[in-house]
Amino acid sequence: PHTWSSSVHLLCLLPKQPDQSSQSSPDEDKPKKKGDPNKRSLLTWNIDGLDLNDIKERLSRLLDYLINDRSYFTAILLRKSRVQLLESSIVNDLTTEMRRNLLMLHMQISSYDSVSFLGHPLCVMTSHMQSMKPKSLERQNQLRTEWKTMREQPQDNSVIFGGDTNLRDWEVKNQGGLPESICDVWESLGQPEDCRYTWDCVTNDNNDLPFPTRLRFDRIFLRQAGKGSKVSPDGITLVGLERLNDCQRFTSDHWGLL
Repeated sequence: PHTWSSSVHLLCLLPKQPDQSSQSSPDEDKPKKKGDPNKRSLLTWNIDGLDLNDIKERLSRLLDYLINDRSYFTAILLRKSRVQLLESSIVNDLTTEMRRNLLMLHMQISSYDSVSFLGHPLCVMTSHMQSMKPKSLERQNQLRTEWKTMREQPQDNSVIFGGDTNLRDWEVKNQGGLPESICDVWESLGQPEDCRYTWDCVTNDNNDLPFPTRLRFDRIFLRQAGKGSKVSPDGITLVGLERLNDCQRFTSDHWGLL
């Protein structure tokens, strides 16, 4: 048993790690040995997440143990008391130079306050789409793949995509607008002005950029189920607008969409 002060625990299934003694320092620019693709390692570690002393350096070192290759990745967190995970998959056929992909989960509501949600199948997706303005064509190709994947899901599933799309409005218009079966949740709720910009370099100074850019990079798309009960959004708000007490920075350079 652990004491209350060290209650944050980590359990990870990782690629087989090469011998740590033969690895170079994370700061050195030497190629790292790859693990055996036919083996996996299991790491269990109480990371003392309630101790905030030197948390930045400790977290950086923790990530070195978890990710030998610090590339882009996405994650979807589920509350197990509310949903039952049925299946997960990764769509790797996004055209990309930055190792982006589409993460997809199928699940069903296992318990909820409203009986109408019990057993309701859901498909949830996320992706961190291609960054930077010059990568527009690549980003639009990714968008078409994501919309196609959303439309292909079973008709009794409500399909929700949420992620950092890096999209500009004109790129969506360039695709002929949204497909008939898919809505942009922010637009469907009347385009509330206080949720328009999720990458707001006017208010958010985490990056200390010299230009006042404000863009709606983070978006939520919804494809309603063709049969059965429907999922309907009833509100949207930004999160992460408060500065952190110690460093006076924001949690991220993006606002979150709730």
